[in-house]
Order: sequence, then structure tokens, then C-alpha cells
Amino acid sequence: MPNRLAHETSPYLLQHADNPVDWWPWSPEAFEEARRRGVPVLLSVGYSSCHWCHVMAHESFEDTAVAALLNEHFVAVKVDREERPDVDAVYMEAVQAATGQGGWPMTVFLTPDAEPFYFGTYFPPEPRHGMPSFGQVLEGVRGAWTDRRDEVGEVAGRIVADLAGRSLAESLPAGDQRPPRPEELHAALMGLTRECDAVHGGFGGAPKFPPSMVLEFLLRHHARTGSAGALEMAESTAAAMARGGIYDQLGGGFARYSVDREWVVPHFEKMLYDNALLCRAYAHLWRATADGAAAGGLGDLARRIALETADFMVRELRTEQGGFASALDADSDDGTGRHTEGAYYVWTPEQLRAVLGEKDAEFAATYFGVTEEGTFEEGASVLQLPDTHGPVDVERAASVKERLLAARAERPRPGRDDKVVASWNGLAIAALAETGVYFDRPDLVQAATDAADLLVRVHMDWQARLHRTSRDGTAGANAGVLDDYANVAEGFLALASATGEGVWVEFAGFLLDTVLVQFTAPDGTLYDTAADAERLIRRPQDPTDNATPSGWTAAAGALLSYAALTGSALHRDAAERALGIVTALGSRAPRFIGWGLAVAEAALDGPREVAVVGPPDDPATRALHRAALLGTAPGTVVALGAPEGDAAAEVPLLMARPLVDGKPAAYVCRHFTCERPTTDPEELAERLRS
Repeated sequence: MPNRLAHETSPYLLQHADNPVDWWPWSPEAFEEARRRGVPVLLSVGYSSCHWCHVMAHESFEDTAVAALLNEHFVAVKVDREERPDVDAVYMEAVQAATGQGGWPMTVFLTPDAEPFYFGTYFPPEPRHGMPSFGQVLEGVRGAWTDRRDEVGEVAGRIVADLAGRSLAESLPAGDQRPPRPEELHAALMGLTRECDAVHGGFGGAPKFPPSMVLEFLLRHHARTGSAGALEMAESTAAAMARGGIYDQLGGGFARYSVDREWVVPHFEKMLYDNALLCRAYAHLWRATADGAAAGGLGDLARRIALETADFMVRELRTEQGGFASALDADSDDGTGRHTEGAYYVWTPEQLRAVLGEKDAEFAATYFGVTEEGTFEEGASVLQLPDTHGPVDVERAASVKERLLAARAERPRPGRDDKVVASWNGLAIAALAETGVYFDRPDLVQAATDAADLLVRVHMDWQARLHRTSRDGTAGANAGVLDDYANVAEGFLALASATGEGVWVEFAGFLLDTVLVQFTAPDGTLYDTAADAERLIRRPQDPTDNATPSGWTAAAGALLSYAALTGSALHRDAAERALGIVTALGSRAPRFIGWGLAVAEAALDGPREVAVVGPPDDPATRALHRAALLGTAPGTVVALGAPEGDAAAEVPLLMARPLVDGKPAAYVCRHFTCERPTTDPEELAERLRS
């Protein structure tokens, strides 16, 4: 018989609706039930494409004996971290503080007042590798709650007091909340240089995550300073990922991370946010290298990866309503009834021969790095593009790829989490809009526009408040958090630059005004949840990047761009105050505040403001518009339209910018102080090279 989760919309919660565990969703009623019964709360946090979440569910939550123990002595609460990032953040902070590590599934035991007192992540069904079994943990917690209740309460109280006592204000420069200076951005670059893997690309060791936000900083730093080292790190990392197993060599798109430092074996889940961020980063890499790239060089590689990743998002993640689904699972049926990780993506030599025949299978094995021993499990290999330093038969490679992709399409597909997350759709809108205009793909720009329309129609209410998620065109109950407002605003501003439709600037302004009112403290620091959001044991506040830009630095970037387009000193001041945390952390932890560093580069450069005026269907206007969009000056904003009328009303940057001798013209400005206008796209391009 289904439990309470059967009434939820989250695909992750619905996966647990038939468990024998009597799950509750996160709600006041769940904690009231714990108070009524006098029992602790088990909080289990995960997400639908999480491999170990599936494992623990199968081993423990589907076990009737474990369920009986849970149901009798606990109130069990299940949370989708992608729907409630605030709940996840608060308790993950406690887990990491207590254990020194974190991850999902996250397992936390709480008092009926939601105060945590015992922590963990995955627990096995029997003792293993020094870990207690989940059953032992339940019995231990039950015993402590029954026999030492006062002690448990004291522990919980100390933990909550410790969390409440932590303040980011201590990390900010005393009385000097300002963007980083050039020397501080250089220090951040030196920090990245020390951590760069010069052999395999990327930063740090295994597991290795795609450093998309750091790539953006490196490209912007190179554009501003001409630093060859910054560009080399970006190029080597991007090339290594594109040739590695973390990239789907058949269907495009990136997996979540590599379990090794060589980018060979991925954790196979494919997330919308990773692919949106990396699509945009590769498009920007192409923009930075296209002028000097020889045919077949890095510029061509970056172009291919950006387009294939964009096509993957539209093909595999687009929903019927025009938004983008959250993820594809790592696991799928391997054809024998077993649900295993990577089954959809890996190949053995025998499987290659079955599809391609002996000779083409031999070619494919060399081309994709498939070995008899295998690079993954049970003799299977993850497809890569090993650098053989030899000529490649391009037509044969394309034929092999096409046949393997068609054969793979017949395999059981990974599950799809089809909820639409506002923040991640904002990232996708920015990536698709820019990739579409760079490579003359109006279908991608249209996909970005459709997703933006969905966010306005379904996720945004009349007060410019966002719902974090939707599914099947219906908004979920959870309120948007800071990164929703920031990344959706960023997406709208990128779409406005790409299309010349100023209404998207207006919508971004509505969202950013909410950021100023609901998420900004008097000292200029930013909170992850709104002032009127549900009260948790701590109001989360994290400026560091995780898998996506932090809400804090994403807001700084959107505020800065909006100020450049509108001349709003209020939004500019808010952006500069928010960048104070980058000044504090940039040289100490550059890998974890990459987007903040990228925004700081834009603030230092201006950013430059380009007003392109002229009839939108005039080829001369289009040429100027394209030259503006391809400018590499960090954070350049672009407005397109007539110098008067509706366009100028929506985007003040266009006001009082006349045509030149009756011809379309471009004005390059900083802080609304403009150089003389130009009608020459080449001259405009030269002005937008730092």
C-alpha cells in the first residue's frame, strides 16, 4: 500500500512511495507527529539520480524488518535535496561539521524540534568496512533516545548553538566590502596554477569534477590581461574532459564527475546544470580561440562540444512544456534484469563486433579506447577519444559513431527526473541562447525562449516570487531560493542580449528587486533563503560554488549585468558589496568561488556596455549585433533595438543613441560614458578585445 509520498510530485519522493517505510514529506505535520508520539525523526535526504540513494533504498527502505523498526520507533521524513536545497544545506553543514565529510544519501536523526543529534550518509544493511549496519544505527539511536534523552537533548542543543554562532561576516574584509583588485585576481590565478593537474587537466585529484565556473574565470582573466597561463589551463582542462569518458562520445553531454583523475570513468548520472554550465563554457572557449584556431584545432573541438551538449539537452532533457528536466539516472537495466550503473553507456569488444563487424569493431576499439580488459567493470569500457597522434579517417569514425548510437538507443534507457528546477533552467537558457547565436542555430535560441516563457508562466507569480520546481506544467509548493532568482535573472539577461527582446530585462529586474528586498542583509551579505521563508534551525548562507555557482555570486553577476543595461546605481552597489566575499576568499579558495572571480573580472573591466541601434532585420544591424555578442571583454552586456520607443523604454542603455548618417551603429560604453559610435563590425570587434 503506498505511503504519504504517493501524493508528492517529486520523482525522487515518488520512487519511495511504495516502500514499507511510513514516510512523511518534510512538513510541520511530521514533526508534530514526532512530538505527539515522543519519538525522534529520521531525516533521509537524496535525489533521483543518486546511485547510492538507490542502493540504500533497495537494501534498507524496501526491507520489511527495517521498515517495521523505523515505523515503530521513529517518524521517517524523506526530502528531495533538489526541491529543498535549504533543508539539505542546513543539515549537510551539521553532518560535515560532525563527521568531516558529507554526501548523499544523507541520514540525520533529529529531535521533534528539528534539532540534529546523530549523523551519517550511506549505511549498509550489515556491518561493512568499519561502518555499522543501518539496523544497528537505528537500534543505537532508539536506545539513546529511550535511556539518555536528556543527554541527547544537550547534544542537539550544542549543535544548533554552534551552527547559529557561525557567521560569514568574519570572513569579509573589515569595513571594506569591495570587488577584488587586479593583484587579488592574480593571486587567485596563482592559487589555481598550484592546484592545476598539468598532466591530466583539471584541478586536484580524484574524484575530479568539471570546473565549469573556474573555466569562466580563466577565460575572462585571459581576455582582460592576456595571461597565457590562464588560457592554457582552460584549454588543457577543456580538451581533457572533451576527450575523456566523462563526455558521452556518442550522444553528447557530460556525466556528473570522474571517479579517477584521468577523466576515464565517470559517475554516469547526467545533470542539467553541469551540461548547461559546460555548454556555455565551451562556447566561450570557442569565442576566445576561434580567431586563431586552425581547422581541426581547439576552436573546432570547443565548437563541437558546445553544440553536441546543447543538442543533448534539447533532445534528452526538454519537457513537453518547453522546460528542461533535471537529470538522467546513472543506473539502467543491463539487459538481464539487473539495474546497474553505466549499463547504457559502456561497451565490450564483443558488443562492438556485434554491431559493427570485425574490421570496423577493431577500428572503433582503437578510436574509442575499448580494451579486452575494460576500463570500467566486468570487462566493459567507457568510450573515450585517446590521443593517438595519428590521422583519423573522419568519415569512417562518423559512420561507426552513428551505428553505435543507433544500437545504444535500443538498450533500456536510464530513468529521467522530469521535474523542472528554476535555477537550472536559468543556466540552460543562458547557454542555449548564446550557443544559438554564436553558431547560427535559431532552434537553440527558440528552445531558450520557450524555457523562459515556461518560467514566467508557471514558476513566477504576480509578485515576482518564484516557485523552485514544476512538473507537467504545474508549479510545486516549494519557494524559490537565492540561486533560483539569480540564475533565472542571468538567463533572462543573456536571452535579452541574444534576441534584442528587452522584456527579458524587465523580468530580470523584477527578480533582482526581490533579491534586494528578501535575500539581502543590511550589511550587503546575501542569504540563500528569503526573509519570509520557512524558519529552519539556521538560515543558510553559503557564498562558495558547489556543482553550480552559489546563489550569492550568481546574484552578484546578474545584479552587475542588470546595472550595466539600466544604469541602476542601486543594483551596481549591491553587486559590489556582494563581491566583498570574493576579495576575502578568492586567493584562499579560488577553486570554490570561480564564478565570483569571473564576476569580479567583469566588474573590473566595467563591464562594457554595447548598444546596437538599427532596424533588427537590416543585415548591417545583424552584423554589428553578432560582433558585439562575440566580444571577449569580460561580462560585456549587449542591447539591441531602436534608439527610441519600446526598446529604449525596456533597456535604458539604448536611449538617445541615434543612427549614424542613417546607418545602424554600435556604441561601446562603460558606466554609460560612451566612445564615439561605429558602423563597422570589425572596428566594434576590436574595441571589445581587452
